[in-house]
Amino acid sequence: MNKLFFALAGLAMANGAWAADAIAGEVQQRPLNIAAVVMFFIFVGATLYITKWAAKQNKSSKDFYTAGGGISGFQNGLAIAGDYMSAASFLGISAMVFTRGYDGLIYSTGFLVGWPLVLFLVAERLRNLGKFTFADVVAYRLQQTPVRLFAASGSILVVILYLIAQVVGAGKLIQLLFGMNYLSAVIIVGILMVAYVLFGGMLATTWVQMIKAVLLLSGATFMAFMIMKASGFSMEQMFVKATSIHEKGISIMEPGGLVKDPIDALSLGLALMFGTAGLPHILMRFFTVPDAKQARKSVFVATGFIGYFYILTFIIGFGAIIFVTKDNPEFFQTMVKEGKTVVEMIGGTNMAAVHLSEALGGNLFLGFISAVAFATILAVVAGLTLSGASAVSHDIYASVIRKGQATSQEEMRVSRITVLSLGVLAILFGLIFENQNIAFMVGLAFAVAASANFPILMLSMFWKGLTTRGAVIGGFSGLILALVLIVLGPSVWVQVLHHEAPIFPYGNPAIVSIPAAFIMAWLGSITDNSERAKQDRAGYEAQYVRSMTGIGAEEASDH
Repeated sequence: MNKLFFALAGLAMANGAWAADAIAGEVQQRPLNIAAVVMFFIFVGATLYITKWAAKQNKSSKDFYTAGGGISGFQNGLAIAGDYMSAASFLGISAMVFTRGYDGLIYSTGFLVGWPLVLFLVAERLRNLGKFTFADVVAYRLQQTPVRLFAASGSILVVILYLIAQVVGAGKLIQLLFGMNYLSAVIIVGILMVAYVLFGGMLATTWVQMIKAVLLLSGATFMAFMIMKASGFSMEQMFVKATSIHEKGISIMEPGGLVKDPIDALSLGLALMFGTAGLPHILMRFFTVPDAKQARKSVFVATGFIGYFYILTFIIGFGAIIFVTKDNPEFFQTMVKEGKTVVEMIGGTNMAAVHLSEALGGNLFLGFISAVAFATILAVVAGLTLSGASAVSHDIYASVIRKGQATSQEEMRVSRITVLSLGVLAILFGLIFENQNIAFMVGLAFAVAASANFPILMLSMFWKGLTTRGAVIGGFSGLILALVLIVLGPSVWVQVLHHEAPIFPYGNPAIVSIPAAFIMAWLGSITDNSERAKQDRAGYEAQYVRSMTGIGAEEASDH
């Protein structure tokens, strides 16, 4: 079971360094949880019904990719929150607070502070300039083929890295709930993932994400309420209780327990903040709303829900310290290691929130939280698959191979083939990485998004001097550097490849790779005096007017 929850927690981590050895070992089987199984089937049945309904609404590629642009700002905000509030955040961050105390908040803060950036800099311009993917924005005035190939490759890489971690986590969760073997569990996850996206498209994905957001927020709110009630609705009382129980005592309220190196902390913060503004499956959601005003509203709503959720995970982490105690054999087991008696939480510390749900609400609430954790993974996987499919069919097939001449039906056909291919890849990778430390992959996904996608997206919208050559050189520089430095860093070089010391000392490469991408893009552009470069710069004025006013955006979306 360690593997399941460290796989999930890996999604909440930007570097995954601390999950070093915990993924190894077999899943510990709990007795079959009937409540969880029933709720699991209810959720899957309801979402498959939504998928069937959504399939009837899909008449064109615009319907498939962006739900016809008919999602309201509030609905989209809730769906973005559902896409972003992963089971990893719920389980991983609450587990970090449970083990490290106050410093577990560093991830909550990092994930949250990216949203004002998206709100003020990205959302409105993205909606006015784009059609289906963020590559539409980057390639707006630049040469389509090279820029779209770069943007699509970055998007697909981020999607696959995220997908592997999610599928391993979901496979372990089904294995745990039903007692089936891992192969069957991963195949079930792959089939459900393909079904949601293949038939329902963005409309079904949006509703799955909205339902999941409501379920997760409801469950977390109930847990936080029960914890606060037991503490007399006093945060101070809660902290006093927690520090009196925790083995580290009052020191859990001090900063510096999780990330001690200030440069590493800064690098981590940069990756979390700018990575949010470069995640393709999050950026794609801005094309589902009718106009820029609704795009702004959706980010505002999402920020509110996500901020509230991260406050809840903080309370849940401290609540777990109070309620899930080592004196209770239900939650802990005593083992002998190297002649020492060791007390360990069943399933590892990432089980803290799940054990807490049992302590607060019994077997029925445990079943609800388990089912919600699975719903969470499916919602995120569906969004990822859809953004991967759009990158291949819209950016590569329709725009590069067919030079904009592809019909809506052709694009849809390629998209569905891509969804099937991603489903097969997800199952294969899920099997290959079953026993691996996959935590670093999500760090890689955030690092790639922050180092490749974000700098070029910003420069294309805000700098007149960007040229096609600069965008491609800068984007690929950030992408390759992020990959290389993660491999040479402690997350992979030491913990996966088992070398003694890392070549690159920091867990996250963002502090190096983000500036490198900007610098290389700037250098590539200012040294470019070709005719193409003059056209790139000349197109900025028209792009600026469109991005600020939205004039022409609706006509482009209808084609």
